[in-house]
Amino acid sequence: MKEIKDIVKAYKKAHNDGLKTALATVVKVAGSSYRQAGARMLVTEDGQLTGAISGGCLEGDALRKAVLAIHQKSKKLVTYDTNNPDDVEFGVQLGCNGIVHILFEYIDESCAQNPIHLLEKSIENRMASIVITSFSIENRSMQIGTVGLMNNHKVTLLTSDFITDTELQNLSLQVLEKKQSVLSKISSSEILLQYISPQTTLLIAGAGNDVKPLVETASILGWKTIVADGRATHALKKRFPTASEVILSKPEEIINTIEIDEATVFVLMTHNYNYDLALLKLIIDQPTKYIGLLGPKTKLNRMLEDLKNDGIGVGEKELNKLYGPVGMDIGAETSEEIAISVIAEIKAVLSGKKGLSLRDKKEKIHTDIIRI
Repeated sequence: MKEIKDIVKAYKKAHNDGLKTALATVVKVAGSSYRQAGARMLVTEDGQLTGAISGGCLEGDALRKAVLAIHQKSKKLVTYDTNNPDDVEFGVQLGCNGIVHILFEYIDESCAQNPIHLLEKSIENRMASIVITSFSIENRSMQIGTVGLMNNHKVTLLTSDFITDTELQNLSLQVLEKKQSVLSKISSSEILLQYISPQTTLLIAGAGNDVKPLVETASILGWKTIVADGRATHALKKRFPTASEVILSKPEEIINTIEIDEATVFVLMTHNYNYDLALLKLIIDQPTKYIGLLGPKTKLNRMLEDLKNDGIGVGEKELNKLYGPVGMDIGAETSEEIAISVIAEIKAVLSGKKGLSLRDKKEKIHTDIIRI
């Protein structure tokens, strides 16, 4: 989501500066690739790049292709084959051994309903959305492009020549159910239905100095970060300039100020046992997937006992969302190191991963996109 936000922001700046732009989108990958289908990069006519379609090895040639698309006001599908070890530009430098298909689209700023507009709408609320891009490998001269969006179960299509309403509805429902992007073939065209998950909201209970690195790290990822504390001397925006919000409140007031869903996660680190316990009582049965508790295992056990004594049931479902001590075991000692371990654990939980070292992973790093 952060990449989309950055692209939309860069497009608006380019538009204000009078610069024309093109959007490069990875639409299909065969074999290995640094970025997967759905990765995007905005290119301005003066060569500014926002986003990424590879680890840096394809960007140089992609820049030239994008500028050509701008000058020709066209859409082009370009295929990069990194399987050939004799290809100095793409094979050796990239070393991914894969085939990457990238669609370049000139952005017509005179058209309000252009691809950037669809991207902007895909992130305007906390609902999962689907960005629809149609392309053709068989017929290179027939590229439809990024022309559709399903948001809040409402479909926006700039053209419906390539798909029927029934086909689109069926495909979109499967994407929402799987929470994964999907590739589908219809006639001579292929359709990428990219699943866009809601923005992650991280609420940190606590406004001590050890919270600062956690806020800064989450902000780099584009997460919405909220700091809440009951101390007026600590809950100050100037102490956490990169936080989305800083709230001075009691625990019972916090849950009334935010929307809690599966994309909302919590870390309790006030160093005040009673404050953390009071907040835990209020959020334990909320739809969050992650509640991190700073402190030793004995603190978690004590909290569980106190919840039980207060008549609050903690079953397997509730225990599965509790992470105490908080963070992954990476030997973290300083607050900066702890922040990295906590963010890594949250990312793993939200992605349904175990946090295994990639060296020890038996399968491919990236899951192949579903084809239906």
